[in-house]
Amino acid sequence: MTEYQVTCIIRPHPESRYEHITHVGNSQGSWRMTREAVIRRINGGNEAYVVIDPSTGKRALIGVRHDTGKAPYLQTHADGYWNDNLLALPQCGALPVIE
Repeated sequence: MTEYQVTCIIRPHPESRYEHITHVGNSQGSWRMTREAVIRRINGGNEAYVVIDPSTGKRALIGVRHDTGKAPYLQTHADGYWNDNLLALPQCGALPVIE
């Protein structure tokens, strides 16, 4: 399985805690992908996406949430719990979009 580290996100209004992430990316790798592309790739079973805490090195796997009445969305999962590691990442700059 191919694994990608996510180091940045894009939300149209970064200060909003309730707005969906539209893109995830890696600023060192110079890439970003739409939320839909990442969901499709995760659901395909051949790719994994992770967030790594720079201070501890702890990894959190990015999963796809399917809550009733909501569109699928991305969220990190570590130690048996869903958490907000993605929302803590900085905004991506103008990185190339890959599908």
